[in-house]
Amino acid sequence: MLEVIVKGAATEAHPAPLVFVHGAWHGAWCWDEHFLDYFAELGYACHAPSLRGHGASSGGERLRWHRVADYVRDLADLVDQLPASPVLIGHSMGGFVVQKYLERHRAEGAVLLASVPPTGAVGATMRIARHHPVQFLRANAMLRLAPLVATPELAHQLFFSAATAHSDVDRYQRRMQDESYRAFLDMLVLDRVRSSRVAAIPMLVLGADADTIIARRDVRQTAATYGVKPEFFADTGHDLMLEPQWPKVAQRIAEWLAAQSF
Repeated sequence: MLEVIVKGAATEAHPAPLVFVHGAWHGAWCWDEHFLDYFAELGYACHAPSLRGHGASSGGERLRWHRVADYVRDLADLVDQLPASPVLIGHSMGGFVVQKYLERHRAEGAVLLASVPPTGAVGATMRIARHHPVQFLRANAMLRLAPLVATPELAHQLFFSAATAHSDVDRYQRRMQDESYRAFLDMLVLDRVRSSRVAAIPMLVLGADADTIIARRDVRQTAATYGVKPEFFADTGHDLMLEPQWPKVAQRIAEWLAAQSF
């Protein structure tokens, strides 16, 4: 069973539901901190699943071997239960899952935040290995990604800018968890996005200037693949939905949604 946090209800002005897909080491909780209430108050029906093995969803005992395709099935199962075609909002690994979903399915639109690019996670992996070599070697030796988020200091360096309060980082790090090693391999090389098959839908691609995982060139590559212009937020780390600048990020998404009449 999937944990799905639901807030808000569809309105005549905003009939398309929003589905928020979290990234690695996270769960639906990362959207519930700010974004779900923000968009619910604007008149959207908001749904945030915890992918299998994450949050309160089942499958934790097999987390190491879940594939990106399994996460795509989780997303498809949720979308099938919705009363209308949604707009998909994916962060990091969640953005990669959204792209993989769009290989075989359609949606009203998609927002990719600091997303793993369609060519995969090679660049992100090399950056993590360079900045955190001991933890990276330990993660690969154990076939577990938990060592990379084992302390608040590591979480701060990976996900947040210097402007994020240590008390907030401590609180978020306590909710972070292990991630599927197989899904990591899928994003690295085994199951990259076949971008030629991705449905041609309205898309917004956002990045963060202070992101130590997804570089500006990754964001530009993603945007170029789908024929859109990338947008970046200054002084913001990888977790755009949890950073102090989150209101600006949410406002930009809301403006884009309104422009598309979603």
